[in-house]
Amino acid sequence: MITTQRSAELTKKFGGSDKNSGSVEVQVAILTERIKNLTPHFEKNKKDHSGMRGLMKMIGQRRSLLKYLAQKDEARYTKLIKELELRK
Repeated sequence: MITTQRSAELTKKFGGSDKNSGSVEVQVAILTERIKNLTPHFEKNKKDHSGMRGLMKMIGQRRSLLKYLAQKDEARYTKLIKELELRK
């Protein structure tokens, strides 16, 4: 579960201001945080298939946002990938 305080921190860091919560970078950062928080749950609860479906939907949403960002502005895409440490 991501707290509103953590969400505000991510919005300020990746959006540039407190009000810019709709930018692609902020959305990807919040989705990444939620995915990282859910991953340990699924390591313990392997049979939680309905929850796993929700996780897969979040991963797909993040993937489509990253694909959009890569097409629109590759510099912002590479900067975001580096800051969130999504690729190795």
